[in-house]
Amino acid sequence: MKVGFLQFAPVLLNPEGNIEKIKQLLSDKEFDLIVLPELSNSGYLFSSVTELESVAEEIPAGKFCRGLCELASEKNVYIVSGICERSDNKFYNSSVLIYPSGEVYTYRKIHLFMEEKKWFEPGDRGFEVYTLNNGIKIGMMICFDWLFPEASRTLALKGAQIICHPSNLVLKYCQRAMFSRAVENRVFTITANRTGTEKNANNELKFTGNSVIVSPAGDYLASASEENEEFITVDIDPSIALDKNITSMNNIFEDRRTEFYF
Repeated sequence: MKVGFLQFAPVLLNPEGNIEKIKQLLSDKEFDLIVLPELSNSGYLFSSVTELESVAEEIPAGKFCRGLCELASEKNVYIVSGICERSDNKFYNSSVLIYPSGEVYTYRKIHLFMEEKKWFEPGDRGFEVYTLNNGIKIGMMICFDWLFPEASRTLALKGAQIICHPSNLVLKYCQRAMFSRAVENRVFTITANRTGTEKNANNELKFTGNSVIVSPAGDYLASASEENEEFITVDIDPSIALDKNITSMNNIFEDRRTEFYF
């Protein structure tokens, strides 16, 4: 299975331009599953509810989501992308999984970071796992979810072989921490970060790039630069993530002693 990420800099408050850029960057690329950054339709650093309202969209009816569906259908691929979602006059920092057939599944970010708490509702859906047409099982989490081991562990316990991780990272820790998330769960992880800088009257954020793909053994199969927009894919065997044995006598799930955990 050919999996990868598209690391790029979404333009703040420009959903139509962002979907056109994504289509352009991916038009001649080959892959089975691609992961895009967090809030790929909208950009990140909002200054007002008015700005948020201008870019948030319903799923799957919004133009950005429809554009991704068209791309997935044309190329017969799966796409995971962060998206600024509107639902019943509430806003969510969400991620969509889009099938070639047009099916769309949504995860809403549970662990909100910093000023996200001003704009978004906390996610009201749990961590779910979805089966692709080839039988491979994948799950989604978003950016700051990485800091909570329970997020990736829940997905792994539910059978995820690949964890897709749209991100807008500004702290320096995550790309290194994904080694642990992959190894402790024996799964593949795909962290698609963004590049560039955004600023408003009160703040400025520099995003760290360095998107990574990590194997169940903790090998970094792909690493992007900090600044550049990059498309990188690797060929993986997802069945490796079904083997939860560390040694002939140790299984990471069977050896859990849940009666001693909080």
